[in-house]
Amino acid sequence: MDQTTQLETMLIISKERRATDLHLCAGAKPIIRVNGKLTEISIMERLTPELMDSVIAELLTEQKREKLERNRVLDFSFSKPGMGRYRANVYSQRGTYAAAIRMLPFDIPSFRDLGLPPVVETFTGKTKGLFLATGATGSGKSTTLASLLNLVNEKYSYHIITIEDPIEYLHRHKRSLVTQREIGEDADSFASALRAALREDPDVIMVGEMRDAETISIALIAAETGHLVLSTLHTVGAAKSIDRIIDAFEPSQHLQIRSQLAAVLEGVVSQQLIPRMDRPGLVVASEVMLVNPAIRNLIREGKHYQVNSIMQTGQAQGMQLLEADLAKLSLAGIIDRNELYLHSQDPQLLQQFLNRR
Repeated sequence: MDQTTQLETMLIISKERRATDLHLCAGAKPIIRVNGKLTEISIMERLTPELMDSVIAELLTEQKREKLERNRVLDFSFSKPGMGRYRANVYSQRGTYAAAIRMLPFDIPSFRDLGLPPVVETFTGKTKGLFLATGATGSGKSTTLASLLNLVNEKYSYHIITIEDPIEYLHRHKRSLVTQREIGEDADSFASALRAALREDPDVIMVGEMRDAETISIALIAAETGHLVLSTLHTVGAAKSIDRIIDAFEPSQHLQIRSQLAAVLEGVVSQQLIPRMDRPGLVVASEVMLVNPAIRNLIREGKHYQVNSIMQTGQAQGMQLLEADLAKLSLAGIIDRNELYLHSQDPQLLQQFLNRR
């Protein structure tokens, strides 16, 4: 069996078993993540350093190989005709290369299939401001943004620019023109690509991740100057997303950033993917914050700790606390009680929601 067939076999098995991720590391059998749990592909042999080198060589261009050898880590996406699209992270460990490969569907999932509250769809109707999808790695943030962008693409004649590292979902031109820039291939950094995007006549800008103060600052300016900006943060909880943005800056800048953020933030959806108990698969549990005048005042005044109270009383507007959604999913028999407290940020509040039903 040649090495190309080895890689393809692993990807085919991953697809057949509905895995979200494939892990390759010398000395271990290939490992896949199914419904959030890691399991070996037992029918395959342990990977050798030589096989890992062959697999990596198959995936990389000469330019990418040089970048990997220089940085010892590399993010990129690739496609296998008739099989799928993938996002890969190749990294050095114990003198050999290992890889984590994420399965990406060719087709962008319909928003209605994501399981998020319908109110999240209303953000696609905004013409300016900042919308954030937050959560841990692998919680579906990129899929949520891709699905929302697809709705914009279908409804409006806009210029949509995406800035990603790497490009995950490929958007076709529908009613909108969609241009996609990949860090490393089309731009040097998120900040430089975002700065350039402001000169490219965009209506909507999607920034794959707001990683640093410079990128966040430019994103806030873009939202201030009449653009709809969508991005992600690695935080759990809407209020913590506010803290994360402000804490990226020096204390001397906090007053200015709070003022900017209060003016442009439109909403946050924070999500987690949890194994289902009713059938195979994962279900999303989410928290939704819609920024109203009360929340804008709290951001401006630095009273972020009071945001959850506003969200709890804002259910009629479509706001939702994570604990309320967890309780609903548990009481409906969709997730196991044991999963509840693993994912809750406030177990006491969760118990209150459970007791209400």
